[in-house]
Amino acid sequence: MSEENIVTAENVRFSYPDIRNELKKTPEVLKGVSIDIHSGEFTAVLGHNGSGKSTFARLINAILVPSSGTVYVSGMDTKDDENLFAIRQKAGMVFQNPDNQLVATIVEEDVAFGLENLGVEYTEMRKRVDDALKSVNMYEYRNHSPHQLSGGQKQRVAIAGVIAMRPQCIILDEPTAMLDPSGRREVINTIKKLNREYGITVILITHYMEEAAQADRVVVMDNGSVVLDDTPEIVFSNVELLKKLGLDVPQVTELVYELNKAGLNLDKHIITEQQCIDALTILLKGR
Repeated sequence: MSEENIVTAENVRFSYPDIRNELKKTPEVLKGVSIDIHSGEFTAVLGHNGSGKSTFARLINAILVPSSGTVYVSGMDTKDDENLFAIRQKAGMVFQNPDNQLVATIVEEDVAFGLENLGVEYTEMRKRVDDALKSVNMYEYRNHSPHQLSGGQKQRVAIAGVIAMRPQCIILDEPTAMLDPSGRREVINTIKKLNREYGITVILITHYMEEAAQADRVVVMDNGSVVLDDTPEIVFSNVELLKKLGLDVPQVTELVYELNKAGLNLDKHIITEQQCIDALTILLKGR
């Protein structure tokens, strides 16, 4: 287990209890997953519904514990109850629906909620709340009611509440699934800023390919196993495999794939619009 890894999963298997029979388990959701998440990395985890990606996220935050195998967060075994408090300070979780995470009637009080529970001294709490709100560009809304905000703004407040706890890692479980395109952009820009400027490790569970394309690394899960794990350029070049798994690819990758099928010779690792424009410009000049 390297000190450079904030999360290490070793041969992790997981089954949910059968609600009809407590002695039985449902079929395995995770089937021997082994993966390291490096400190400071922005990792996107993809997979269709039922692939195991959200279960994996909850195992990192110790909401769930493995049926077998081990998950370590900063070297701490998530199965050890004594580690629970420390793990959740190291790895904060942001869920799909921001309304489920907002507990106060004023934005700054909501962000302070976790710190109050920890008994953080007022001056330190004030600084952390202000810094967290500034980091997600929501400081000017500190005295607003969270429930009057847009979906994207609510999710940024939820993220601020996690940041105020000063985690080393933030796990976001489909945080943009309920947002419009504008709200999605707000949240993804916030995530990238936290990773780039504050060095926070980001694990983003998503089904939006354009979001995953902005990560340092993409992990693709299917049927409880990791099937691809590499840079976005390498992962999304596997167009036919991803389609077979029921996943899309970024629109630019799809365009390049179709152009190459039509006889052009473009780099299949293109994932951004600018890369595509540059490649087409060079190709057309050559003709």
